[in-house]
Amino acid sequence: MNILLVYAHPEPTSLNGSLKEFTVNRLEKSGHRVQVSDLYAMKWKSALDADDFPHRDKTAPFHPSLDSQKAFEQGTQSVDIAKEQKKLLWADALILQFPLWWYSMPAILKGWIDRVYAYGFAYGVGEHSDTHWGDRFGDGVMKGKRAMLLVTVGGWEPHYSARGINGPMDDLLFPIHHGVLWYPGFDVLPPSVIYRTGKMDQKRMAHIQDELGQKLDNLWNIPPIAFRRQNDGDYVIPSLTLSANIMPEQSGFSIHIDA
Repeated sequence: MNILLVYAHPEPTSLNGSLKEFTVNRLEKSGHRVQVSDLYAMKWKSALDADDFPHRDKTAPFHPSLDSQKAFEQGTQSVDIAKEQKKLLWADALILQFPLWWYSMPAILKGWIDRVYAYGFAYGVGEHSDTHWGDRFGDGVMKGKRAMLLVTVGGWEPHYSARGINGPMDDLLFPIHHGVLWYPGFDVLPPSVIYRTGKMDQKRMAHIQDELGQKLDNLWNIPPIAFRRQNDGDYVIPSLTLSANIMPEQSGFSIHIDA
């Protein structure tokens, strides 16, 4: 299988750097083909701006989505964007690896998504009608591919529990799982989250590698998160709200998972 690892940490000798090397080696030893987009090493440009579309009409105001659409359709995007899109189309699975900074991903990784997820590539695709509101949330260009987050966290695991001060980790990651990965069609696997990264010794590292290795070995067998598909009847179109008969007394992120 083809696997793309998008890696966002500035220090190669960090825990994240070790986990990246372990992940690549484990996957390659299992016979997979791996590409790594090391965003800091690539000096990835984070900001989506008019420079991404060198052939746009410079006399007109910059319109991020429409200029993105035109450039994608015409093949005139910035070269670095086109290369990453090609990697995504090549990949059967995507791994996003990053430290949790201020309850989200590092800015450089968010910038990769902002720029690579072009209009017509990752969004703005498919029929829009009274019964089908675009190819998204379970449909789209990435349908049939798998995706997983590999996240490191400084805090303790109970800090990110249902009653923990930071809120549940599943809730913190929901915008990435549901909005970044499920939206263009990836089957989203449960994340690999490594807590208390400042307290690491050889014994604990060996345990973490063992757990991560088993997950990598079973990347195509692990059941994905059962997010509800947008166009399969659970949601009322065009309001895109859950049908009244589905978990009528409940709200929040969890109702979008078909448990």
